Amino acid sequence: MVRGDCTEANMEIEGGDYKLTKQLQSGSMLIYNCPEGYYPYPALTRLCQRNGSWKPLPRRYLPQKCRLVECPDPNVLEYGNVSPPQEKYFVDNETTYECYAGYTHRGSSRRVCLPNGKWSGLENILSHDSRDDCADPGIPPGAIRTGNIFGVGDTVKYSCNRKLFLMGSSERMCLENGQWTGIEPACYYKHTYDSPLEVSQIFGSTIIDRLTDSEPVDDIQVGRQIKITKNGTLNIYIAVDISESIRDEDLNNSKDAVSKLITKISSFTVTPNYEIVFFSIDIFEVANIYRVSRWQNKPKPDQDSTEQIFNRDITVRDTDLNFVFKIFLLLWNFCPMTPKINYSFNVCLTYSVLSLTVGAYNMGEPAPTVKKIKNMVYMSPTSDDETHPREEYLDIYIFAAGREIFDEDLYPLTAGTGRRHYFRFKDISNILEVFDDIIDGDDVKGLCGLHWEYSDHIYSTRRMYPWMAFVSIGNQGRLRKCMGSLVTPQFVLTAAHCFTFEDLPEHVSNNNAKEFYDYDVALIQLTEDVSISFNVRPICIPCTQETSDALKLPGNSTCKQQDEEILLKNSLEKLNFLTRTSTVVNKKDVHAKLGDNRDACISHALQAAGITTADPKVAVTDNFLCTGGRTYFRDHIACNGDGGSAVFKDYEYRTIQVALVSWGTGKLCRAGGLVESDDSSRDFHINLFRVVPFLKTILGNNLQDDYAPLNFLKS
Repeated sequence: MVRGDCTEANMEIEGGDYKLTKQLQSGSMLIYNCPEGYYPYPALTRLCQRNGSWKPLPRRYLPQKCRLVECPDPNVLEYGNVSPPQEKYFVDNETTYECYAGYTHRGSSRRVCLPNGKWSGLENILSHDSRDDCADPGIPPGAIRTGNIFGVGDTVKYSCNRKLFLMGSSERMCLENGQWTGIEPACYYKHTYDSPLEVSQIFGSTIIDRLTDSEPVDDIQVGRQIKITKNGTLNIYIAVDISESIRDEDLNNSKDAVSKLITKISSFTVTPNYEIVFFSIDIFEVANIYRVSRWQNKPKPDQDSTEQIFNRDITVRDTDLNFVFKIFLLLWNFCPMTPKINYSFNVCLTYSVLSLTVGAYNMGEPAPTVKKIKNMVYMSPTSDDETHPREEYLDIYIFAAGREIFDEDLYPLTAGTGRRHYFRFKDISNILEVFDDIIDGDDVKGLCGLHWEYSDHIYSTRRMYPWMAFVSIGNQGRLRKCMGSLVTPQFVLTAAHCFTFEDLPEHVSNNNAKEFYDYDVALIQLTEDVSISFNVRPICIPCTQETSDALKLPGNSTCKQQDEEILLKNSLEKLNFLTRTSTVVNKKDVHAKLGDNRDACISHALQAAGITTADPKVAVTDNFLCTGGRTYFRDHIACNGDGGSAVFKDYEYRTIQVALVSWGTGKLCRAGGLVESDDSSRDFHINLFRVVPFLKTILGNNLQDDYAPLNFLKS
């Protein structure tokens, strides 16, 4: 036997098995596995030391076995009863709750002990109308609370019973807004883990807040709103533990988890910068925050670098988490901390750190470095128990995976307000499942104008233009085709000229529909809401709060801000619309001639067939935008079948429709496709800003309950 090797004598576990990360070599970790609903006892893992012994040593009088998972004691109610009363509660044990007369019950009346050591449902809170400023914050199973007065400034303190440890805030204060500070506490056993579903809901919703929220409309904070200015950006730092205690399978899962997270985030308006490192006692950089690879204007980690790290022969023994935080601190020192006017580069305002670790560190002490990071971001020294107004600008998440997690060391390294920032998993594959689930919720998918920027995916066209609609009208043996845009889950916006008075709802595609008309605008109401997904999403339309959010307009924004200050502010405004030839969809480039350029553009309308007036402003009213010609730029021209197509503008990864294709002067394009203008050909598009009253009467109608109305701006 080679000196330093351990043996497998007395390593067996009753009811389970074990795996070795590095065979029986020094530094190898023995990880016990049990069936679902059981956990290893008394040891969760053992480490092979250099002298050939295991730590901890096996005990003859306490043989290793798989124990049934226990949940924290739910008998913590002050004003009610738990049935059945038991000394201990194990997997599948069911409990019911009832309150004393005169008290109100909040939470789940029935809860079941789950295989991950948690209770199902919601925490039970039994309270009476005390007219306190804050609601009773409750007592989680297995906990002890001191403090029963809930007025402004009053505090409650929590601790856990024997063998349990506290997750969340040990002290919370009642605020003037009726909310409690800190994070809702919970008591965990060492065998308690967070489920991928609950973590994806908590972490995913926090990421959603960062990537979608604008400044609040009023002084009331709804959820967690992060303010990222026009010149600001979100920087995400990801650190992945690759020390020798990590198995090869888990290394691959870590890589997949990081790639999956970045793919999810790429769908959002705020495009983050990434710093991705894999660490042990050394740092291996995958993507640099200041040298981010860009692909179709999207940041993307260097795949070759990632593959090199996972394929090269790296000898790593220890986990130096402090080194990671020092590297991040060094990088942040290069980033300006306050927004300045006319910067040509993004100002670093908001930071998120994600650390995927085996559950411990055995080199360095990261807490002092984390404190330096907080002081830098908060712009002032702060104590551990002090809250700071700039806390919303820093998030440090810890994803701890493994059988043996040293929570007392890792939990204090987290930072951030609102939801939880520390999560416990059985293994890294659970983290992969979390990142697979996040950012897929309906709240995100339904955001108007979200789209993918790249075009090499099997569903690339649909994901680049998820609002795209094809309208077919079959009546009296004739088939007419137009384009349209999905503006809500139940309405498609298109041109009124696509229809005739003889057309009935059954003639429109295969959908039973209603039509509403105004000028050359029509809305098709679908019989059923479409299912919103990555491939099907509504486009943003003018003068709605949804579009103001997409444009990141703060406070009480107006139509004028959307129109003249952002979307149609230039005398030559570059726009696009789609055309279809057979099964191929292409994007056409045009320029709206505005201001002093408009009269020359619309003068060509007099050449169109059927126009008898000598005044072009009679033929082309202010309701139209004019494109086409070869002056300044050579625009594409609209073809047969392009009528009703959305004329749109991409604004920082959100698509805003400003008009729709209506009519034109020439007949250059009968067959469809990408055809360029000649000197005199012009197209005229209904300016949606001019027909907002019509759109609002239908899409903003809040006097009906058939569909969810859009929130139109007051002015």
